[in-house]
Amino acid sequence: MTIPLLPNDPHDARLRANLKPPGWANPTPAARYQLVVIGAGPAGLVAAAAAAGLGAKVALVERDLMGGDCLTVGCVPSKTLLRAARAAAEVRRAKEFGIRLGEPEIDFAAVMERVRRVRADLSPADSAERFRGLGVDVFLGEAKFVNDNTVEVAGVKLRFGRCLVATGSRPVVPADLPDYGRPRFTNESIFALTELPKRLLVVGGGPIGCELGQAFARLGSRVTLAARGGRLLPREDADAAAVLAGVFRREGVEVVPNPPPAGGGFDAVLTAAGRAPNVGGLDLGKAGVTSDSHDGIRVDRHLRTTNPRVYAAGDVCSLGYRFTHAADATARIVVRNALFPTKAKASALTIPWCTYTDPEVGRVGIAGADDGDVYRLDLRELDRGATDGAEGFVKVVTATGKDCILGATVVGPHAGELAGSFSLAMTHGLGLKELADTVFPYPTYTEALRKLGDQYNRTRLTPFARRLLGGWLRLFR
Repeated sequence: MTIPLLPNDPHDARLRANLKPPGWANPTPAARYQLVVIGAGPAGLVAAAAAAGLGAKVALVERDLMGGDCLTVGCVPSKTLLRAARAAAEVRRAKEFGIRLGEPEIDFAAVMERVRRVRADLSPADSAERFRGLGVDVFLGEAKFVNDNTVEVAGVKLRFGRCLVATGSRPVVPADLPDYGRPRFTNESIFALTELPKRLLVVGGGPIGCELGQAFARLGSRVTLAARGGRLLPREDADAAAVLAGVFRREGVEVVPNPPPAGGGFDAVLTAAGRAPNVGGLDLGKAGVTSDSHDGIRVDRHLRTTNPRVYAAGDVCSLGYRFTHAADATARIVVRNALFPTKAKASALTIPWCTYTDPEVGRVGIAGADDGDVYRLDLRELDRGATDGAEGFVKVVTATGKDCILGATVVGPHAGELAGSFSLAMTHGLGLKELADTVFPYPTYTEALRKLGDQYNRTRLTPFARRLLGGWLRLFR
């Protein structure tokens, strides 16, 4: 779909001027491109900039706005909205710290105006003009494959040695969702709101539904969140979901197991029931590229498709990680593998993620306690957690009987940063012993890593080791 922008809004006008300039003239195509990139979201932009910086002749094709979901309808606007919602929650919570304030007065139009302003302020980095300045031929229009080495856009053909498909994903709207007779939104359209819906139904208990549901509740909407089976964040640790469910109850978010029947008195409906890869309209079959509507374009561990000239990265490929940072990482692998005789493996990536509710829920690797030994620390056991009144925990799973980190779940403030720290440890083969030996600043949440390392070290002090140490200390003078 075309991303909705407000017609007379100066911030949206700036956004449009940068990301899809009116009157933009596509360049005359080169006889042949070393890399044609389809899709100017995070993966496509990273790949185009990197390849052009290395001296390759690159074409970049975008059918809508440059920047992709992350800038226009995803990470940037949602986290800007969440920051406003957190400010309102901090005002309400101030009495816990001895600060007496009244109920915050929320100007929803001003909140959304700031969302559009921040989005526009960041847009020059993803602009068509900037990428032209980097030496990339930017083509605005719909791309279709003509054959295994040619793409057509806006009536011209682009021949390539290699091609990257990075067309991203789109929200899924359940076909059986009741008709509530009210405006229906997805993350692609919700940020065009200028009036707060008094009663909002959110369909979907995943990251998008939880983030935006909590945000709108904190900004004054009465929110009903329909999560399948009543379970929030089904991909995450059950203890993490339970903490978040408790917070939602206290904040007045009603969690129900299924969408209510038609009617219900809602003023708006936000569907956040998953995402599907954008594989339609590309004529992938003409290029010999295999795909399906659920998993996207089939790629091997080097991100090559069934056509050895064509690669895929980001949300559209079958790797399964639909995150901006995963798109960035896979795009870098494609540049290496497509333009040079390397065999970098996407399967070797350790990819963390985070849901930016309050508290945040971050994870890397496995979460199940059945997969190994578990070490857990509640944030209130940290001095910083106690001073902040933080709620949550850090849980680490290691291989049974071994100091090999298999995964970590973090619930609480800065969970994304802590999950990133565990990702660093896992990527470089560091165990809990090495974390215990690391000095972290005090008082911070990173002390959780050292304390969990201390827990592991205590398990190494077996009865036999205790007897040996005791014997030595009795002899020591």
